[in-house]
Amino acid sequence: MQEYILKTSDLSVGYDGKPLIHDINISVQRGKVLTLIGPNGSGKSTILKTLTKYLKTIAGTVYVGDREIDTLTNRDLAKQVSVVLTQRLRTEMMTCEDVVATGRYPHTGRLGILTDEDRRIVSETMAKVNITELKDRDYRRISDGQRQRVLLARAICQQPQIIVLDEPTSYLDVRYKLELLGTMRKLAQEKNIAVVMSLHELDMAERVSDYVMCVKGDTIAHYGSAEEIFRHDLVTELYDLKDGTYNPLFGCLEMLRVEGEPKAFVLCGGGTGVHTFRSLQKQLVPFAAGILSENDTDYQVAKDLAAKVISVPSYTEVSETALQEAIECLKGCDSLIICNESFGHGNRRCAELIAFAEKLGKEIIRKEV
Repeated sequence: MQEYILKTSDLSVGYDGKPLIHDINISVQRGKVLTLIGPNGSGKSTILKTLTKYLKTIAGTVYVGDREIDTLTNRDLAKQVSVVLTQRLRTEMMTCEDVVATGRYPHTGRLGILTDEDRRIVSETMAKVNITELKDRDYRRISDGQRQRVLLARAICQQPQIIVLDEPTSYLDVRYKLELLGTMRKLAQEKNIAVVMSLHELDMAERVSDYVMCVKGDTIAHYGSAEEIFRHDLVTELYDLKDGTYNPLFGCLEMLRVEGEPKAFVLCGGGTGVHTFRSLQKQLVPFAAGILSENDTDYQVAKDLAAKVISVPSYTEVSETALQEAIECLKGCDSLIICNESFGHGNRRCAELIAFAEKLGKEIIRKEV
């Protein structure tokens, strides 16, 4: 029996009684991560604030466990749900340790006095998020990235059943982005809690999420597993991509290809050509790439960036037809850029392109890979 710790039923969210997004129906199990993605201003933060009672529901219901959120007192809700929002926390004369310790207040008595056990949890949590060295620092005098980690520690310290985070990777460098998302993934599994967050980094969202909700327009555009959502067509439609493309294999975005007749032919394979493709694109040089098997990693990027790609079906040898197509293309290019000279049985005929380029007196550039 699946246990859903957070559910919505025909939820509508918005401001001043006016719905922005309606018919939101989600169910989040313990131990799972749900991520909201979508363009800026699409309403991701509005949904998260409504799920945590920061905003009133316009219509519909939010359930925490089997209870409607509106029936929970703020204190009871705080024992179940911890929140990290983008809004700044206002503090006066508080150290980072003081801020983290506020996560224990829902579990203390009316006077808010921390026990030795509470202080142990605070200390262990700060160590887990790698902010022990900040414990005595004034919270107002640390960087935005450090503040984000302190607020994360406060949320974890609360020992909730659900953690809700709005753009938690904002202000963080690569190391701490990975660390934060790894911590969320580990918490979900080890502590059997649900994590709901919004992210802008599609590659990270794909890697950390069990389920993904696409927010665009006045309804939820798509909802499903990460595998179902992170497809070329869905991401292109969601973000209305016109100046680039989304590559689902690598989970990355590529700039718009340079159109025109190829001026350079990139001989590559096995991922050796990707950096050259991107370098030529930045220089606004249209190029051709080949001769690539359609299951080659270079092929996946070349089809987004190259003006022309010469390819053969997966697991087949380079054919005479493909070779002649490559030779004709090479004739119109100024140079041959060689990223790979290691030819196996299937692509051994690619070596003929080098000899042909030399015969034509083309500039030959060999890349170190």
